[in-house]
Formats: sequence, structure tokens, C-alpha cells
Amino acid sequence: MAGHRPGRLRQLVLLGWGALLLAHCWSSVLSQIPDPELLPTDPPKKPDPVNSETVVFWGLRLWQVIGIFSMFGLTVVITLCCIFKCRIPRTKKEIEARNAQRLAAKSYADTLETVPPLSELTEIPGSESLASVQTVSEQVQLQSTESSELPVVREEEESNTPLDLPETA
Repeated sequence: MAGHRPGRLRQLVLLGWGALLLAHCWSSVLSQIPDPELLPTDPPKKPDPVNSETVVFWGLRLWQVIGIFSMFGLTVVITLCCIFKCRIPRTKKEIEARNAQRLAAKSYADTLETVPPLSELTEIPGSESLASVQTVSEQVQLQSTESSELPVVREEEESNTPLDLPETA
């Protein structure tokens, strides 16, 4: 029996090594089989491509939403331009004309500052009162009465004519 032992032992050792090799091979093969829980599912459905007829929100189509927002934006821009009077000149000629207009307005304002008040302009040095000074219309009336025979109508007489009286019904 002692002779059978080394052969039997060798057999058992080889059988152990074979089992170990077989277990290793099986583990390699089984690691390549995917887990059913981890298997990929069908890919999600791709959304429909966006076009002008796509309903965006509130039942409005994309082109309607774009139109509403662009009209709103245009209204805001026009309102702001009207409030702040911002206008972009179109040509070089308009820019130069605008600049010339500003310079002319400034020089006119500077000239007006040098004009004396009206009370200083109507005073006549050496005269006692303004009532003694004849106006241009009085001078013309005096000349016309002296040179023609036509009657002269004065302002006081004109206001009493029937044409100027308001009609009452």
C-alpha cells in the first residue's frame, strides 16, 4: 500500500490543480457574462427635431413665440428712442448739418444775452413821458389825413362797427 500512496497522492495533487485551473477558467468566463440588471436597455427615444411648427408653450408655435418677443423688443426700443430722443444720423451730410445747427443756436443764444432789456430800448433820453412819443401808426395816420381826403378810421371807432359785434340769438 505504501506504493499506492505516492501515485494516489500525485493523483490528488493533479486533481486539485485541475480543479483550481478549472475554477480560474470558469471565473474568467463568468466575469465576461453581463449581469441582466446591468444590461443596457433600449436607448431613449430621440426628441423630434425643433422646427417652426413645434409647440413651445401655452399652445403657441415657435414662430408665434418669436414674433411676440420680437414685437415686444421692438416696442421697447422704439419707446426708449422716443423718450430719450436718440436718433442716429444716416449720412455725413446730416451729421455736419446737425453740428452747424448746434453752433448757430449757441451763437444766437450768446447774442441774445448781449441784447439790453426792452425797458431800456423804449426809453428816449431827454423825454419826460412815453405818452408824448408818437407811434409809427399814428405818424402814418397823420400823414394820410393831410395828404388825402378819405376819412380815417381810428381804432376806437373800428371796435364799434356792426361786423365786430358778436351775434346773439
